[in-house]
Amino acid sequence: MRNFLVVFFIATSVFAQSPKDSTYKKITKADLFSDYDIVLIDSLLMDSKYKSPLYETSTYIIKDIENKDVSNVALTTEVLKERLQKINAKTPFHIAYNPALEKVIKSYLKHRKRYYPALMAKAEYYFPMFERYLDQFDVPLEMKYLAIVESALDPTAKSRVGATGLWQFMYTTGVQYNLKVSSYVDERQDPVRATIAACKYLSNLYTIFGDWDLALAAYNSGPGNVAKAIKRSGGYRNYWNIRPFLPQETASYVPAFYATMYLFEYQKEHNLIAAPPQIRHFETDTIQIKKTISFDHVSETTGISSELIQFLNPAYKLDIIPFVEGKNYAIRLPRKNAFNFIENENVIYTLAAEDASKREKPLPKYFEMDKRIRYKVKSGDFLGKIANKFGVRISEIKSWNRLKNSRLKIGQRLSIYPKKLAIPKSSVKVSSTQKNIKSNKKGAYDLYTVQKGDSLWTISRKFKNVSVDEIKKWNDIWSAKSIKPGTKLKIYKS
Repeated sequence: MRNFLVVFFIATSVFAQSPKDSTYKKITKADLFSDYDIVLIDSLLMDSKYKSPLYETSTYIIKDIENKDVSNVALTTEVLKERLQKINAKTPFHIAYNPALEKVIKSYLKHRKRYYPALMAKAEYYFPMFERYLDQFDVPLEMKYLAIVESALDPTAKSRVGATGLWQFMYTTGVQYNLKVSSYVDERQDPVRATIAACKYLSNLYTIFGDWDLALAAYNSGPGNVAKAIKRSGGYRNYWNIRPFLPQETASYVPAFYATMYLFEYQKEHNLIAAPPQIRHFETDTIQIKKTISFDHVSETTGISSELIQFLNPAYKLDIIPFVEGKNYAIRLPRKNAFNFIENENVIYTLAAEDASKREKPLPKYFEMDKRIRYKVKSGDFLGKIANKFGVRISEIKSWNRLKNSRLKIGQRLSIYPKKLAIPKSSVKVSSTQKNIKSNKKGAYDLYTVQKGDSLWTISRKFKNVSVDEIKKWNDIWSAKSIKPGTKLKIYKS
């Protein structure tokens, strides 16, 4: 802790100057981080509390942008310079003209313009909520554009390295900022909770660097890499001066943020018109649930489409809201439908109980990641398979269970502290033998082919006296997420 405080005060003393005043100021050699300081920053910050929530597979950031032809984009350099100066005058970021930034902006106008109406519709839902918490934590409101660069405003976005949610938190970073992950709920996908965590994280980064551009770069690559880039540049703290010394991903990341800010500020000038939003955040409300229910139960009883419920409640990974003692899980619904839910709440709980009593396979057991579970070794299990199932290391399983070798016995109980969800296949799909003995409804039926945009709710409305629950039972559907375009569904005739 003492070493951490030394590094922290070194960092704050070096960077705690006015961002605007220090745009091109060069730090003297005496002020630079030493090699020892850099090692401490990497080990104490980047690898633990300040580990980067990098969204490595983001399709929003254009790859190989230097090779893109943007000669036919109707935006002159003179006009762009003037507009960037106006943005710079009202923001704490250093939005200065740069040929590389011009290329990014023009590339977005040429290659991404058709995506912006839908993206801006999402922004109308998320941005007012973002701004509320950004203002509360004294973070620039323009930081709302960071969520576009990170996830294209998709709260369920996942990178190949496991970063998740609107703000792309890694599991360990999320834990540091009190984002819980369980077998049913991933709070990194909760827009409100994840936004609060992102605000805290960005505030901590600004405390270190005293500059929002550098905090932005550190959010992507980690503060250790930013500190190294400052040192290798000779002490410069202007982003464009240290850019050549940053990881390649970050070199594209910050200009993507600047370009997004520009396009939203000048959307009318570029004929970027938002599509009508599905709903606005202020038009929604939350209701705490008293028993485990699924989105389908709510949809069937209230008439709210499953797609809208999924959009408003992305943190529930299985489209199921669990009831757990000591937890306050709630469902977010359109405010105009909230009374309908309350009025039919007992009906929904009864429907859920009846569905549970008829289900051949029980729902997955609720457990929180990194909380101990007891796993029973089955035929065909080996340590590597079990480790992969729960996202842990073989060495960790051995350590937790004091195993001297890798031999396992069928029926042996192992203590596991899982890092990811492991739903047995049998919980999702029943075997062919079970399908044969299942007492489905007998008689004539139609085969319905699922179309793009279909949900169980919309399909049920295409047939007379057919419910979502019946479609699920007739077709052995455990979760609505299992249906895809092309899936064949049996619809029994009345």
